[in-house]
Parts: sequence; C-alpha cells; structure tokens
Amino acid sequence: MKLAVCPQIICGVALLMLIPTLRAKEFFVYFGTYTEGSSKGIYVSRLDAATGKLSAPELAIATPDPAFLALQPDKKNPKYLYAANELRGQKNGLASAFAIDETSGQLKLLNQKDSAGLSPCHVSVDATGKILLVANYSSGTLKSFPLKADGSLDDGGTLVQHQGHSVNPDRQTGPHAHFFTVDPANRFALACDLGVDKVMIYRLNSDSTFTPNDPPFATVPPGSGARHLVFSHDTKFVYVINEMGCTISLFDWDAKHGALNLRETVSALPPGVTAQPTYTAAEIAVHPSGKFIYATVRGHDSISVFAADKKTGHLTFLQNISAAGKIPRGLGIDPTGRWLIVANQGSDNAVEFAIDAATGKLTPAKIELSIGSPVDLKFVASK
Repeated sequence: MKLAVCPQIICGVALLMLIPTLRAKEFFVYFGTYTEGSSKGIYVSRLDAATGKLSAPELAIATPDPAFLALQPDKKNPKYLYAANELRGQKNGLASAFAIDETSGQLKLLNQKDSAGLSPCHVSVDATGKILLVANYSSGTLKSFPLKADGSLDDGGTLVQHQGHSVNPDRQTGPHAHFFTVDPANRFALACDLGVDKVMIYRLNSDSTFTPNDPPFATVPPGSGARHLVFSHDTKFVYVINEMGCTISLFDWDAKHGALNLRETVSALPPGVTAQPTYTAAEIAVHPSGKFIYATVRGHDSISVFAADKKTGHLTFLQNISAAGKIPRGLGIDPTGRWLIVANQGSDNAVEFAIDAATGKLTPAKIELSIGSPVDLKFVASK
C-alpha cells in the first residue's frame, strides 16, 4: 500500500534543513493597532511555530493608537517593547516604552515622551539597544531618544525637521517622514520620506544624536512616495517600498560611506496589473533565509512575493495572493521562517499564511485572528 505524504510536511522538513539552528518553539506575537474603533491598545497572541496555531488575542496593555512597534535588539530574550502612539487628530504623538513579562506576555508601561512631531508612524531601536528612533509623518520630523538601562526613554537626542516637496500636489506639498532605522553596522540611520521622495541618510552618534551624512540622501522616482525599507542579509542591497507608486526600488548600499545607488525599480503588483490611485503599497519584509521579499498592497488588498538574486539583488516576481482582508498594513515572518502573518487594518483581522521553504510562496493557513484595526506586529520568544 502506498503511503500518502502531505505536502505541508515535506515543506516543513525542507525548512528545518534550511534553518537547522532554530527549533520549533512558541512565540508571543504583538499587534499594534489604531484605537478609534474596537481596539484598546497592544494585543498579544501565542504562536506555536511547529503547527502555526495562534491563540486568541488578549489585550497586553491599553494605550492609545500604538500603530507601530519595535523591540529591544536582543533576539534571544527582548525585555522591552516600544510603540509609536500616533494619536491621529491630536497635536503631537507619543513614544512609549514597555517592559515585557516573559511568562504571560503582558506589558507594563515604563514611561512615555512627546514624539516631537505630528503622527509618529514608525519607531526602531539601534543595535546597542541604547537609542530609539522615531519618524513623525504629518510634521516631517525625526527624533532620537536615549534609552536608559531599565529600557525607559530619557531626555536628549536629536530633533530634525525635513524640508522640501515633490510632484504630487495632493500628498507631497511637504515632507512626511515615514520610517527611520539604522543600517546593519549601526553607523548610519536611514529615513524614508514620502513627501519628498527621498531616503535621508544620517550618521548615528554614540550619544544618541544623529547628523547629516555626506551624501545626505538618495532619491526614488518622482511621485513614488518612499515608505519603508529593508536591507538584504548580506547588507549589499536596500529595498525601498514606495507607497504611491506601488513599486520597490533596489539600491546598492555602500556601507563604508553610507551611500545608496539606485539600481532599478519594479512594480509591487502582479504582472499585467496597473497601479491605481486607490492602490498604495504598505510594508516590505525579507525572509529569514534572505532569499525572498514580501510586500503588501492596500486597495489591491494583496501580498506579493519576490525572489531576491543573491549576486545582483534583482527581484523576480513569484506570486501575488489575496491578503484575505481589507487594507493590509504590516506583515511579519516568524523567526523560524515558517509563517507569515498580515495585519488587515480595514477588516479588523490578522491572517496567517504558510511559507514554502523552497519557493517562498504562500498558502493560506486557514488561521485568522479578530483584532480591531491591526497595523503592525512583532515576534518575541516566550517561555
């Protein structure tokens, strides 16, 4: 009698061979949200990385509009989580610091600081865990905060106001800082500004300040709207997702001088689909293997998958799949590389997909969480 073998089992075995150092384990999955509707703050679910099972989400802490999240850079056991409290419609937003309960996944507020701008939409932590970087969208400002040993935010740092505009008369009359992160060597800080079609480049200083680099920026095609970026695993390339253009721009990264050289720009949509005003690209992520790039597109409400050429960085389209919800924003790939979760802001759900280790393609895992207006997600190993 011939024994039937489940394709998912084959896929799982192949992935274990590719990532032998990561054993199947449980992770907390934290979801940042907008709280104008049913959400009350940051939610947490438990992921069984062996099966993909997700527990029902619980409120980890009540806090207003914690749209984007960042973790202390300790891959084994992050103790602190940070949030950009966007506070849409209010004067200024907040940057918040939380302590993680490693057993329950609950969060404890350490402190908050004025984000020094309107609508903070992105936060990140440098590789030392001593600097928090914040991008304020509506005011086009960047702010750094020193981090204390207990994870809380300190006074000081740098505040920078971007200047300029670009070609779109509706959305690019002024700067809109959308993303702010350090390079893998922790020497430079890169900021995507949707309003001026630039990736600004700064030198990161040990005293939690940052200063303009030379060269000070790189540009994406006019009207594209640079939104987020990721580095390739070998740090040779940078991929910038452009919100309004629904494109991905590939740059060569000069790690010595902090310089970006535009190599190509490709559509984030599937072949034959033309960008529409109602389509806006949102998030970009790289698989733990470094072989695949994933991108969300709102309006089209889908996820696109690309193969990344190791030598040239060139992206080859592999797949476009429905996000199984409306207005997909953030997406996250669990540390084992088995599962991708997308946060669908417009349909109040987070949906999981299985990742084929060999091809990078996605298959619906038929697991869905009900969360009000989810925006971003982060994984933390649990005990």
